[in-house]
Amino acid sequence: LDDFERVSARTPTLANLKPWGQYTAPDLEAAGGIGLVGVRLREAGLLHDTLTVTGRRLFEELDEVCETPGQRVVVPTDKALSPRGGTMVLRGSLAPEGCVIKLSGQKRLAHYGPARVFDREEDAFEAVQEGRVQPGDVVVIRFEGPAGGPGMREMLGVTSALVGRGMGSDVALVTDGRFSGATHGFMVGHVAPEAAAGGPIARLRDGDMVAIDTERQCIDVDADLSGREPAAMPEREKWPVLEKYAATVASASLGAVTGVHASASSNHPRTESPSEGERHAHA
Repeated sequence: LDDFERVSARTPTLANLKPWGQYTAPDLEAAGGIGLVGVRLREAGLLHDTLTVTGRRLFEELDEVCETPGQRVVVPTDKALSPRGGTMVLRGSLAPEGCVIKLSGQKRLAHYGPARVFDREEDAFEAVQEGRVQPGDVVVIRFEGPAGGPGMREMLGVTSALVGRGMGSDVALVTDGRFSGATHGFMVGHVAPEAAAGGPIARLRDGDMVAIDTERQCIDVDADLSGREPAAMPEREKWPVLEKYAATVASASLGAVTGVHASASSNHPRTESPSEGERHAHA
């Protein structure tokens, strides 16, 4: 996660694309394609020249990019839509190993509200549809991480339901699962350690006050979780290949990779972020 945060923090948002922007992927292609974004990043000194799958170097490929005159999809770096990328890594008492918040299109910098905790995406979706989630709430969906899902399910249904009920700007969602690129609202995913590994999110209860602050890059709970027993993993349909995956997968903060080191990470959840040496070892 540190690698992603470092890159996102220094890379401006240059493409004015939906769901938060004005244009679509075909508009980007007509403007000059993804290569045009590469040209802008090279101008800003943010790219390394390297060999590509074509057999030529990256800068050779960018030299042949043609920008369509008058296009408005990809802006110059001095007129960036945002000084940083569309995601940010947060850490705190709810996510000691880190989590990811999507910043694109956000007008809010923080959210503070009571947790509404669900152990499955389907239960959260039902609660939203029945009106049991209110403005200001923090919808928490756990046991949907790499091992809990298993496979880190996408919470698009719940976020869409919140938007459909007019609460996209009033409710936050926190999950150890993931979310879609088309997700709207104040959404935090990839919470680590995940609930299935005994992370703090497994000890969260309804009514606990959750604070999300992008200026301080933190996500915390106003409660002492240390004395609580983690919630029990809900029963799921068992598929042998997914059971094998769940038993060997590492934390999302390490890429949800599998293997010997991954298994050790899953069975012994961390309470602190991994050191630089540990990250290289797992890589």
